[in-house]
Amino acid sequence: MSSERMTVARAMTECLKAEGITELFGYPGAAICPFYDELYKTGIRHILVRHEVNAGHAASGYARITGKPAVCVATSGPGALNLITAIATAYMDSVPMVIITGQVNSEQIGRDVFQEADITGSAEPFVKHSYLLKRPEDTAEVFKRAFYIAGTGRRGPVLIDVPFDVQQAEIDFEYPETVDIRSYRPSTRGNGYQIKRAITAMKEARKPLICAGGGLFTGNGAELMRRLAEKADIPVVSTMMGLGAMPSDSPLYYGMLGMHGKKAANTAVNSCDTLFLLGARVGDRAIAAMEQRHDFTVVHIDIDPAEIGKNIEANIPIVGDITLVLEQLLEQVDAFEQPLSHKEWREYLDGYRSDSEPLPAESGYVNPKWFIRTLDKYLPERTVIVADVGQNQIWTAANISLRQGRFLTSGGMGTMGYSLPAAIGAKCADKTAEVIAVCGDGSFQMQLPELATAIQHGINVKVIVMRNRFLGMVREVQERSYENRLVGVSLDGSPDFCRVAEAYGMENMLADSEESAVEGIKRLISSDKPFLLEVAVPELEKTIL
Repeated sequence: MSSERMTVARAMTECLKAEGITELFGYPGAAICPFYDELYKTGIRHILVRHEVNAGHAASGYARITGKPAVCVATSGPGALNLITAIATAYMDSVPMVIITGQVNSEQIGRDVFQEADITGSAEPFVKHSYLLKRPEDTAEVFKRAFYIAGTGRRGPVLIDVPFDVQQAEIDFEYPETVDIRSYRPSTRGNGYQIKRAITAMKEARKPLICAGGGLFTGNGAELMRRLAEKADIPVVSTMMGLGAMPSDSPLYYGMLGMHGKKAANTAVNSCDTLFLLGARVGDRAIAAMEQRHDFTVVHIDIDPAEIGKNIEANIPIVGDITLVLEQLLEQVDAFEQPLSHKEWREYLDGYRSDSEPLPAESGYVNPKWFIRTLDKYLPERTVIVADVGQNQIWTAANISLRQGRFLTSGGMGTMGYSLPAAIGAKCADKTAEVIAVCGDGSFQMQLPELATAIQHGINVKVIVMRNRFLGMVREVQERSYENRLVGVSLDGSPDFCRVAEAYGMENMLADSEESAVEGIKRLISSDKPFLLEVAVPELEKTIL
């Protein structure tokens, strides 16, 4: 490829085109205007969000559906700083993103000029890597490296901060075809000796169990995990981030584990003799219901060696790309002379599958657990559910089945206000899928303006607002641990959400009975436009299953 003379701003857009970027999310400002002026001349679709943090969340939703780095953009100072929560959210959940921010002129850096902020320093704890692009001639190499780092190894966000004058500088541009970073060599295949140990443990196990984590999605290994479970007859449970990795109607699947998980799943974790952790760090919420055991074998597979054994001691650690490691394991399983069978172990776990039906709510309200289970019955197979944080997240995760769909949420950081912008990003990534954001009335008011983003750009996401007039999860904590001293959890003063949706020109409905909830679900799914369904939930409804 021959070089061409152009400004850095144009070179930035050429880099994005070379990386296959067709859509990005952003909020412009003066310091990033040279880039935006060049973006105008390309075929890349720019989606204007109503707050910078939501550009990051939208890019997160996009990346989690495509499995490739997505892009968000903001200006200098407060614009860049507003992205930090989204960057941290992506970092905790290993979401590949490239964040582009404008910066003041190079000679002004460090002088506290208007809208200057050290974004590379501020975001340092939450990025895989960051670049302050000082030398215009480094543009192509920096962008190539940024996309490579974001999308390989343990995926994550990479930040590129570009001063205003650098964007205006002219360079001879040529985008490299390959990248080689001497200090960055992510592991790929698992160690052969450890693979043999894992296979031996699998053969000897009487009560094996697979725990499916979110890494199966970021590493594109969910289908291989299903094949391994079926070939080796191994029951499967999942973390919240791993929901959907195993079809919910599979006889081998026993549900989500953890403090809000299924009884069968937690029984399986506490009773197994060999646990295969696949792409899961098993954080505090996942192991809260797990006994501190030392009488079982743990095989932990993860791309990041820092995660192996961090929360649960690993007897057999395997560092590598989840897809390649699962292929290595399947190759060995395929060679077994006799197929493995764990019939008695599965029958034992089947005895804990009981799941009581939610009780009807009082007049004027809808039981949220019943609502999610009813919603689930009407969902098309290709559905993406994006749950926010709070009671709505638990009600959704515990009651949705997702036979062939995807479940997205902020798992590690627990970021309220994630669902609607992430759903917008997910819908942009897969325009034929049904995409539904589920949130509470507290979290919804953190992201409400993004209804305008959906309307403006014709992004047909659906929104479900669980309205109970409280910050319900915090209220539960205050009731349980602080003698019911409720402080700062009432949402009195909230607007009529249906009328707000109507003001945005959005179809809407209120569900305050089981009959109206069913009608609302049908209308929501059948609509080919953005739709808001407000669900009246009893104020004192708990997350306890």
